[in-house]
Amino acid sequence: MAANMKAVKLRIKSVQSTMQITKAMELVASSKLRKAKERAETCRPYFKELHQTLKDIAAGNTDFTSVYVKEAASDKTCYVVVAGDRGLAGGYNANLFKCLEADSAGKDFLVLPIGKKAVEYAHRKGYECLTEEFAEVAEISVADCYEMANLLCEEFRKGTFGHIDLCYTTFVSMLSQQPGVISALPIVDLKEDSQEEKAVRNLILYEPDAAEVFDAIVPEYLGGLIYGSVCESLASELAARRMAMEAATSNAEEMIGKLNLYYNRARQASITQEITEIVAGAEGI
Repeated sequence: MAANMKAVKLRIKSVQSTMQITKAMELVASSKLRKAKERAETCRPYFKELHQTLKDIAAGNTDFTSVYVKEAASDKTCYVVVAGDRGLAGGYNANLFKCLEADSAGKDFLVLPIGKKAVEYAHRKGYECLTEEFAEVAEISVADCYEMANLLCEEFRKGTFGHIDLCYTTFVSMLSQQPGVISALPIVDLKEDSQEEKAVRNLILYEPDAAEVFDAIVPEYLGGLIYGSVCESLASELAARRMAMEAATSNAEEMIGKLNLYYNRARQASITQEITEIVAGAEGI
């Protein structure tokens, strides 16, 4: 009985130590989440407005041509995968990778991993990587996003791949984060929009011409899109980690309560047994 009580006591101390860690991680995630959420919400209007500008340029020119809006010559796809640097975030990384696997099934593709978990996943699955220079998503800056965009656009123009898709997690709310894949290039919907609007001309004059202006804007647009996906993913990761650590702390508290109850019962049973043995011995004497 004594050995069993000692094991329970050690177990209680172990769970308490774990609970302190999960509670600390929950507080850290909560403190970082507000800033990450504000940054994600601030970034959304930027690339939406830039996308509208691209649509206006394409719609206002009947002779508009660009490599970024043409039908893709290659079926190969490059996935920009934005995952986390660490685990302990519930199903955040696992759900993102499941989404990637579902979208890439049967396709010829390579990946540009952002985040340590994305790099580890690509290595584990044996996927071809465009580059591994951006292995820490927490260290990604706006300049890094534009560097990635220029690299992707250069390889796209060379014909290394014909599609660029972003795979990241959208921050919906504190309780909901939605992984998904969106198409970045080619921007085929611009051609469709221009046909639907019947080439509405405007009074804007582009120098030297609309196609060159458009080609100069696209890397900026792609960089903004990547930066927006990084901000959304960071906010989603922190929200998922906060929820996971909150649940872990709650479970630890519940487990400690049950163990304390079991320990007190065992201790009471041990005391009762000792009293009974003393009484029996006294009567025998």
